Amino acid sequence: MLSWSDTFFVVIAALAFDALIGDPDWLWRRLPHPVVLIGWLIGFLDRALNQERRSPLYRKFAGVGVVIVLLGMAVAAGVLIEAVLRQLPFGNLLLGLVASSLIAQRSLHQHVSRVKSAFAGGGLAAARHAVSMIVGRDPTQLDEAGACRAAIESCAENFADGVVAPVFWLTLLGLPGLIAYKAINTADSMIGHRTARHAQFGWAAARTDDLVNLIPARLSGLLLAAVAPISRGSFVTSLKTMLQDANKHRSPNAGWPEGAMAGALGLALAGPRRYGEQTVDDPFLNDGARKQATPDDIGRALTLLVAACVLQAAVYATLALLV
Repeated sequence: MLSWSDTFFVVIAALAFDALIGDPDWLWRRLPHPVVLIGWLIGFLDRALNQERRSPLYRKFAGVGVVIVLLGMAVAAGVLIEAVLRQLPFGNLLLGLVASSLIAQRSLHQHVSRVKSAFAGGGLAAARHAVSMIVGRDPTQLDEAGACRAAIESCAENFADGVVAPVFWLTLLGLPGLIAYKAINTADSMIGHRTARHAQFGWAAARTDDLVNLIPARLSGLLLAAVAPISRGSFVTSLKTMLQDANKHRSPNAGWPEGAMAGALGLALAGPRRYGEQTVDDPFLNDGARKQATPDDIGRALTLLVAACVLQAAVYATLALLV
C-alpha cells in the first residue's frame, strides 16, 4: 500500500502525463488499450452467460458473477502491476504514467472539440457524425441546438466518470482501485442498459457503477460550479441549479455535473432524448433557461472543462503539501 505522499505524487504525475500526452495513437495502434482488454472480457462473458434461453433470475445472478469476476481480476492486476513497478527506478513516476492511460482529460477535450470544429468545417451533418462518437442517442434526430447540447452534456458527464472518478479511486485505493473502477464503468457502458437483453444481466453492473460514482459525481459538480465565472457564469447560479435539478435526471449521478454545467452556461440541458428506438422523456435541467445552444456554447463548456481539471489538480497538489 502506498503512503499518502506517494499516492498524491502518483495522482499528480498521472494528471500531468494525461494532460501532456493523453492517449497516443501510435502506442494504442500497436498495443491493446487496457479498456479494450476489459471490454473484450466483458463481451466474452456477455456472449457466454447472457443467453435468451436462460431464466431472468439466472441472467441476473450471472451478471452479479460478472461484476465479482471483473473486480477480482482488476484488483489482482492492479496489485501485481503496482508491486512490480515499485521495485523499479522511478517506480512512482511509472505508476503515474500507467494510471494516466485510464484518465480522460485530454481525450475528452479532443472529442468534444471535434464537434465544435465539425460545425465550422462541415456543418450539421459533420457535427452529427462527430457527436455520435461520444453519445448514445440517435444523431439523425438532432438539430444544431440538440447536437450542441449533446456535446455539452457529454462533456459534463464524462468529466465526472472519465476524470474525477478515476482520480478519486486512484487516490483512495491506488492502481487496483483505479482499474477496478474502469472495469465497472466499462461494464456499465456495455451491458448496463435497460434493454430486453441486458435489463437483468446488466443490473449488477449498472447498480455498482451508480455506487462507485456517487461521491465523484457530486465532486465534479462542485468543481464545475467553482470555475463557472471563468466562462461568464455564476458560482451561485451553477451551484443552485445543481442542487435543485440534479435529481430530475434519470441517472442518480449524471444530473450533478450536468446541472452544474447548465447553471454555469445559462443553458437548459438534458430533457427529451432519443436512443435508437427508445425516447426518454426527461425534464430539462435549468428549465426556463435558453435551449438554443450554439457551437460557441461548446467552446465555453470546454473552457470550464479545462479550468475544472486545473482546479482538481490544484486540490490534489494542496493535499500533497499538507500530508
